[in-house]
Amino acid sequence: MSLSRRTMLAASALSATALSVISNRGLPAAHANPDGFEFGLGIADLTGPAAECGMMGYSQLEQTTAGIHLRPRARAFVIGARGYRIAFVAVENGAVFGSVHGAVLLALARRFGDRYSERNVVLTSTHTHAGCGGSAHDYAYTLATLGFQRQVFDAEVDGIVEAIVAADAGFAPGSITLGRAQLHDASVNRSRVAFERNPADDRAVFPDAIDPAVTTLVFARKGREVGALTWFATHNTSMTNANRLISSDNKGYASYAAEHLEHGVRHLDGASFIAAFAQTNAGDMSPNLNLTPGNGPTTDEFDNTRILGERQHHAAKEAAARGIAQQAEVASMLCYIDLAALTIDGRFTPDGAPRRTSPAAAGVSLAAGSVEDGPGLPGGPIPEGVRNPMVDFLGGIDHPHPAWLADAQAPKAIFAPLGLMPPVPWVPNVVPIQLIRIGDLYLAAAGAEFTIVAGLRVRRAVAAVLGVELEHVLLQGYSNSYHEYVTTPEEYDSQQYEGASTLFGRYTLCGYVQEFTRLAEAFAAGQSVGRGPAPRDVSALQPNFAGAPGPDATPPGRGFGDVLIQPSACRRGEQAAVEFVSAHPKHNPRRGDTFLHVQRRTAAGWARVANEGEWDVRFHWRKEGTAVSIARFTWDIPATAEPGTHRFVHYADALGADGTLRPVTGTSDEFVVS
Repeated sequence: MSLSRRTMLAASALSATALSVISNRGLPAAHANPDGFEFGLGIADLTGPAAECGMMGYSQLEQTTAGIHLRPRARAFVIGARGYRIAFVAVENGAVFGSVHGAVLLALARRFGDRYSERNVVLTSTHTHAGCGGSAHDYAYTLATLGFQRQVFDAEVDGIVEAIVAADAGFAPGSITLGRAQLHDASVNRSRVAFERNPADDRAVFPDAIDPAVTTLVFARKGREVGALTWFATHNTSMTNANRLISSDNKGYASYAAEHLEHGVRHLDGASFIAAFAQTNAGDMSPNLNLTPGNGPTTDEFDNTRILGERQHHAAKEAAARGIAQQAEVASMLCYIDLAALTIDGRFTPDGAPRRTSPAAAGVSLAAGSVEDGPGLPGGPIPEGVRNPMVDFLGGIDHPHPAWLADAQAPKAIFAPLGLMPPVPWVPNVVPIQLIRIGDLYLAAAGAEFTIVAGLRVRRAVAAVLGVELEHVLLQGYSNSYHEYVTTPEEYDSQQYEGASTLFGRYTLCGYVQEFTRLAEAFAAGQSVGRGPAPRDVSALQPNFAGAPGPDATPPGRGFGDVLIQPSACRRGEQAAVEFVSAHPKHNPRRGDTFLHVQRRTAAGWARVANEGEWDVRFHWRKEGTAVSIARFTWDIPATAEPGTHRFVHYADALGADGTLRPVTGTSDEFVVS
């Protein structure tokens, strides 16, 4: 989605200091390495505040967090050969904005010097719509969070950096295989009317109007698989805009199935196997197979999340089984382009005439949202009669737009001229594009949601320049920045949601094809490329209108950690539940930690068997009055659970009237699982 659904995250650019540290240094030549690859894998938690934090994606003011379903994580793959390396990070959030990208690079520069830079680091989002928002420095993406949220920004930056640091620490020799498969029942084209406007030779590549390609890299050491990285195009929107639990959605479940169910990983104890499920060109690919939010293959959003995740996991295993050993070749290149002011040669336009892109403008259909995944108006993002104070503070969105902009954006009917808004444009226009090589696989990375045909045209251009087969090139969307959608000019003309969200006009894709062609030509020749215009830094202009919670309170006659509802004896396959007097999760989001342990009594003492970072446990937070927090946890006891005596232990941190945080621990009665 985009402005009306994908808002809230962090998007500044680098400070002048950071830019001098991580400037583009050109492309080291990629060589076959007789000693094979070296790599390291790392994982870290990204979970932000689990209460009263605006969520990223659907842009509904009323959709604020109220618990945790499946903790989002960053999974890092540092891959090297012959002294050169790249860091690829799959980030389970709504979007990797320029603010987070820049802050991560600055943190890496401080720790590693020039080992990791904007050139050889790619941060790509899985695009869950059930995560915390507010980490962007672009106003269009923080409207529904009422401004920039430092806790969310810090959680994302710190989590990504921790994952890369862990991967760097584990850097050692190993082998990588590349396999492919197809998956036909995990996506549907939600914009078929636009897709059908494309030329027949484009449509012929996708006879079912979906991109079924599954591509998997498998990482192994001494004959043992230690990780996998899979690409497949489907929106991470099985969870609806009515959901208020933080969740990594269907791609998160795919990782959970591979890591936890298949390999027995318990993340708080360290990971022996890491599996990431990344996006490609998913702009018009919906997981809601019946083309209704939360509908398809079932009418239950949690079941849909699990089923779509299982299907991706099984397809990844099929691709892995067909894996071919890769020669150790690694390379990367990056430059910045100004999407608001590209002059496009006629070689890259549909009619052969030179064209230009335009300052950003949102179309009327953007406000309607994508009805297949989560509609916008009516009812959101801002209901009738309600003023968003951030809009007023920043100068409003209803000032007239000039006629030249309407002409430049035609046939779009402009809803908001985002590139001309005060005090600075509300979306980024200077964004990075990047090429990455890992063995025989090439990634064309950009910070947008490309439709499958838009992705196809970039892939064709890059493959032609590099002289490789089309299947060897993937469009790596949702990477390093975010500016909503990229459609083909033909799709743009229909002005569906995706076309209205293609902010820089009808020829945005043409500009991308031109610039990726330029980058690929330098890449193939082993030449350096100019860095391009500098991304902006507006970090100093970030208001926040979301109130912070005050001191915590308890119900009359109760203390922190008291159990309000005790669990009872259960059989495997049933659900155990407990409620505690708790504290507001914003006082300590407990990133990298947990709010709950499900424990089983053993001969050696109490052993943890589950926590709220796992699929079977859900944390529901609610407020009573103005300052009382109640934490409810449910545990769907697996059929494989060991019988015996169990208990719940809850952890939180309460804020006192004196401003001091004090740890809270609550322990339930023991209950028997049989």
